[in-house]
Amino acid sequence: MLKPGDSQRVAELMRETAAAELLPRFRNLAKHEIREKKPGDLVTVADIASEQRLASGLAKILPGVPVVGEEAVHADPSLVDLIGRPGEACWIVDPLDGTANFAAGRDRFAIIVCLVNDRTTIGGWIFDVPNDRMAATEKGQGVTLNGVAVRGKAPEGRPNGLLGDRVNKEFQRQLSPAQRERLGELTTLRCAGREYVELLAGTFSFCAYRMTKPWDHAAGALMLTEAGGNAVRFNGAPYGPADPMESGIMASPSLQVLAEVRAVFEAVQMPLLAPPA
Repeated sequence: MLKPGDSQRVAELMRETAAAELLPRFRNLAKHEIREKKPGDLVTVADIASEQRLASGLAKILPGVPVVGEEAVHADPSLVDLIGRPGEACWIVDPLDGTANFAAGRDRFAIIVCLVNDRTTIGGWIFDVPNDRMAATEKGQGVTLNGVAVRGKAPEGRPNGLLGDRVNKEFQRQLSPAQRERLGELTTLRCAGREYVELLAGTFSFCAYRMTKPWDHAAGALMLTEAGGNAVRFNGAPYGPADPMESGIMASPSLQVLAEVRAVFEAVQMPLLAPPA
């Protein structure tokens, strides 16, 4: 579906969008330019402008392929159904991943784009804007970080991870000291795109989240798989971008690490898949 040069065009569009819509507004937002979509879920004028520019540019790369953007889905939730259409393609866009960080002036935010065809992610791009790092992948062709091929490997020490808040809370509450000792540092950057880039860079070795919005995870899941690892649901099934958003994800660029972490995870009996109270 992607022609030679299209992947680079997507990456260039993301860089252009960051330069035009995000960086000029970073640490320069007025109060009226930040609002809550729902309690604790922020959106800014930068999110909206970035999504509009990305949608326009992607339409030129693959004419006729619809764009499922995070902000558009907020306005029309039925758009998410486009991801699950058999035999059809769509783009999925997170125009500003890490909005809360961005609004607070913290330099942990990213742009995420992925291409889905027949319910399967076939291309993914993550731009770690503050650090100028671009990760890119096409299914079956490996993954690169700033143009250098990435191949995951098990860490020398204990696996360290990036966990969603709810997963981390239950890990800390339920794991015995001996079980907890099997893992290293557990933290969050509150930006899925940045976290997937850190996994590719080898700073962390696995991630686990309960909520799996496709604009946060579809691109990164493919990247870790193409690096030699995998991304699976909490029940062990392969991750898919059209799956329910509360079925969880555990992923690593190393199959060895993923197996080790899943063994620890199985000792945790909390209802991670239940909606929060």
